[in-house]
Amino acid sequence: MLIRTNRFGMVDVDAERIIEFEGGILGFPEQRRYALIQTNDDPVFFWLQAVDEPSLAFVVCDPHAFVPDYQAPIRRDDVAQLGIDDLGDAQVLVIVNKAPGGLAVNLLGPLVVGASSRRGKQLVLSSKRYSTRHPLPDFAPRAVSKTA
Repeated sequence: MLIRTNRFGMVDVDAERIIEFEGGILGFPEQRRYALIQTNDDPVFFWLQAVDEPSLAFVVCDPHAFVPDYQAPIRRDDVAQLGIDDLGDAQVLVIVNKAPGGLAVNLLGPLVVGASSRRGKQLVLSSKRYSTRHPLPDFAPRAVSKTA
């Protein structure tokens, strides 16, 4: 399926790989279908592109690449909603933002995706341990092997 994007023009994405966020992403509840776009061979960062809105895309990454002990608690009802049979099938991504002095990730609003079901949900965590503007270090991130 071809997806029109403002950043990359037309992108061909396997329709079977579209991620459905039933409730949308915070601030964009009407946009529910997204494609995870890999822009190079060894990516740490991906683009989460809205299928139906060419101008809407988020830079995302696996938080474990920068915060190895990061944990996003997933409630049982979220597990059921995402169609996850095994928590090993859940992929967690976080949105990357520009911040003063560099880049930051939102560790309080992780995106959880059922890798098999292709269903996603943005969680809202209340942990005092994390922030919405966790700065990314200047050093190279750890390699992570799991992809959506």
